[in-house]
Amino acid sequence: MIRELHITDYMPNANDTIWDVRDNQSFNDGHIEFAKNQPLDTLNADLLDSTEGTIYVLCGGGTKAGKAVALLNEIDPERDIVHLTGGTRGAKSAGMTIISEEN
Repeated sequence: MIRELHITDYMPNANDTIWDVRDNQSFNDGHIEFAKNQPLDTLNADLLDSTEGTIYVLCGGGTKAGKAVALLNEIDPERDIVHLTGGTRGAKSAGMTIISEEN
């Protein structure tokens, strides 16, 4: 089941599973707090089966996240999947905490 939530209506926390589906370089350039880099091409049934609870998905602006939530929903239509619309760019423009990794 796919739900949508705008990034500015979401408060990231360490207890949530937050997947940023961009490539590693884009993720390292800046991502929301508590997000884990889970590139689109790594999403599969085994990964989904090994993850419990709601999965929050975002990317830079929404395109890759849209593909990711559709794929995850196809794998398990009963799983609660939240598409964080607006993505990292929306979070940054709203003044949310953005983490950059050293390369």
